[in-house]
Amino acid sequence: MGGMRMQRLNNGLEIPRLGLGVWQTDNGTEAIRAIHWAFDAGYRHVDTARIYKNEEAVGQAIKQADLPRQDIWLTTKIWNDDIRQGRATAALEESLRRLDTDYVDLLLLHWPVDGSVAAWQELERALEAGKVRSIGLSNFMEDDIRKIIGAGNVRPAVNQIEYHPYLVQADAISTSDEYDIAITAWSPLMQGKFLQEPLFAEIAKRYDRTAAQVVLRWCIQNDVIVIPKSVHQKRIVENGQLFDFELAESDMVDIDNLERGHRFGPDPHDFDF
Repeated sequence: MGGMRMQRLNNGLEIPRLGLGVWQTDNGTEAIRAIHWAFDAGYRHVDTARIYKNEEAVGQAIKQADLPRQDIWLTTKIWNDDIRQGRATAALEESLRRLDTDYVDLLLLHWPVDGSVAAWQELERALEAGKVRSIGLSNFMEDDIRKIIGAGNVRPAVNQIEYHPYLVQADAISTSDEYDIAITAWSPLMQGKFLQEPLFAEIAKRYDRTAAQVVLRWCIQNDVIVIPKSVHQKRIVENGQLFDFELAESDMVDIDNLERGHRFGPDPHDFDF
């Protein structure tokens, strides 16, 4: 378990368990630098979205990197307006242009808005056309997941949700497990609030690790893919050092017990964008 850097998806592809998230990262030098630092630190997975407005920089960083494109896992997402307007196919073409690539490894529907079922069928066609290698969901809860499964021919490979020690979303996870859908955590570091939880520092001290590494390792040991966001080289490197230690079961349980249903981001059952 300790050294496993890849996770096999239900479509047979392997996704790196660690990725760099680029939400709120500028579409220029800031994003490019962060991605290069991540690649240097061994990351092979970048997670962006149309709404992050930095796909151009992500594409540039990948182009400039001294890595073959097939060694990099690239995820992007179809934004809500495009889903509602029935333009998932057009939105994907636009993303591919901005990313300056022929395909993305994973394409997600960003939120469960009206039009998701039709958009999912467009994603299935993109998969057949070879423009994407995997398709999945983001912020889809139990009923939303079942709706897609009921209407589609392809099972989602991934569901990306807010996930951290204060919020494990057990229902969304058990529904995802039922269909062998992998979970990716957004905001795994609780938008920085992990620093205010003394338990992480206490555990970190025993392992000679950072509190952030403890939280991210807890996710990994729960079979959850992590995409921590940072633009600081030191943190990007630290966040990547997750595969050479393992948390004891008792520490895992102590962290599990912090769950309190607390969201730092919008509620997928009730949002207005």
